Amino acid sequence: MNNLNGILLVIASMAAFTLEDMFIKRLSGDIPVGQILMMLGAGSGAVFAVAAIYKRDNLFAPAAWRGPAILRTLAEAIGAMAFATALSLVDISTVAAVFQALPLVITMGAALFLGEQVGWRRWSAICVGFVGVLLIVRPGLAGFDPAVFLVLLAVLAIAARDLLTRLVDVSISSAVVSFQAFASLIVAGGLLLLSTGADPVSVDGSQALMMLGGIIFGVGGYYAIVIATRIGDASAITPFRYSRLLFSILVGVLVFGERPDALTLGGAALIIASGLYTFVRERRLAREMAREIALASGPTAGDGVAVVAR
Repeated sequence: MNNLNGILLVIASMAAFTLEDMFIKRLSGDIPVGQILMMLGAGSGAVFAVAAIYKRDNLFAPAAWRGPAILRTLAEAIGAMAFATALSLVDISTVAAVFQALPLVITMGAALFLGEQVGWRRWSAICVGFVGVLLIVRPGLAGFDPAVFLVLLAVLAIAARDLLTRLVDVSISSAVVSFQAFASLIVAGGLLLLSTGADPVSVDGSQALMMLGGIIFGVGGYYAIVIATRIGDASAITPFRYSRLLFSILVGVLVFGERPDALTLGGAALIIASGLYTFVRERRLAREMAREIALASGPTAGDGVAVVAR
């Protein structure tokens, strides 16, 4: 039952994130992206600030504002700027398809920078996934849109954020880390406004409602994914993260009139297949390692054999 609830929460969170993306894309037609980021950061950051205060966490604890925590926040800001700008320029279905390469980039980054062991099978899967990315981006071919590189920048930044999260002091609560992440959007949005020369605009009632929707669905999606990872097994819930692509395609077709072509769909299929293989392979290796540790720690060889037999 916990796994079923976890799966449902993951699917709900992916739907919520897609709706947040939809609101950002709709708003970007009338409001500068930098201003959108500032409003999202202020609204969502306030929610997590209240949550941290309620839990009596120190928002300004010294450990939360140095080293990996600051680098994580910087990566979050860069990723948000790139992702939101890409949403304003590129089809939402294309953005979502390229973004599915994130798990592959995280696996590669863990191997290159954190010393994790990645065998030839997972390296092959990563290469296949990147072929899928090239099919979507299609550099040098008809239909190539340079703005898609913003999605790749977002993938790299978010992968760096997730890898840096592993190095953040465990004494820092999730509410404080989340507050930092959303607060960084205020700074990132301001810098984006300055760099693009865009002027802030007044927001009417319908736009304010869409912004509120973006905040609600963004925070709700974040909360749902946190609960899902706590109550469900990773092996059961992780594959359902790819449901975000399906939701994004539906929103792209129904709301924005997009029509993903065969290369985009084929590239997305390669990315998802390679990502799922990489995940399954990682889980298998983790089980084998756990089995070896259990056997090695047994009091006798006979006891170890008995454990395996059971």
